[in-house]
Amino acid sequence: MEFVDLRNTLVPISLLSISNRFRKMNPGETLEIICSDPDLVEDLNYLLPESAYEFVQLEKTDAAGPEFRITLKKV
Repeated sequence: MEFVDLRNTLVPISLLSISNRFRKMNPGETLEIICSDPDLVEDLNYLLPESAYEFVQLEKTDAAGPEFRITLKKV
């Protein structure tokens, strides 16, 4: 499982990081993203082809501030 922590990062840099990691993954592997912006899911739709991944989960965690955990599976 790949893991990316995007809390306190700039959106363009965050998206570049996700794109690079996702490209290196093999089919069937998962990518877990921790972020403070739930709208990142919409950004992922523009960044990654819909046929390239399966959206597994969006979970809000009980952290001090807004924190979300997004899990994607490469197909």
